Amino acid sequence: MAAIEKTELAELIRETRMRLKLSQVKFAEKLGVSFHSVNRWENGRTRPLPLAMKQIETLLYSLGDRGEDLLARYFSSGRS
Repeated sequence: MAAIEKTELAELIRETRMRLKLSQVKFAEKLGVSFHSVNRWENGRTRPLPLAMKQIETLLYSLGDRGEDLLARYFSSGRS
């Protein structure tokens, strides 16, 4: 995965969560992290750990076509 700026990460987190139609609390539960972690990610204060990024990538794959653009933009392993 290429280095992603904090502002881009915030956009990725927010957009993924919105496409899944989840609140920050529900998104956090799905990833097994705290609400505060998701909130800090979306506000650009901290970065997700590599494990959380892998889970986000997996969630985007589960969205099929709706997640394809984010996979291509943020993950080098996006579908061709």
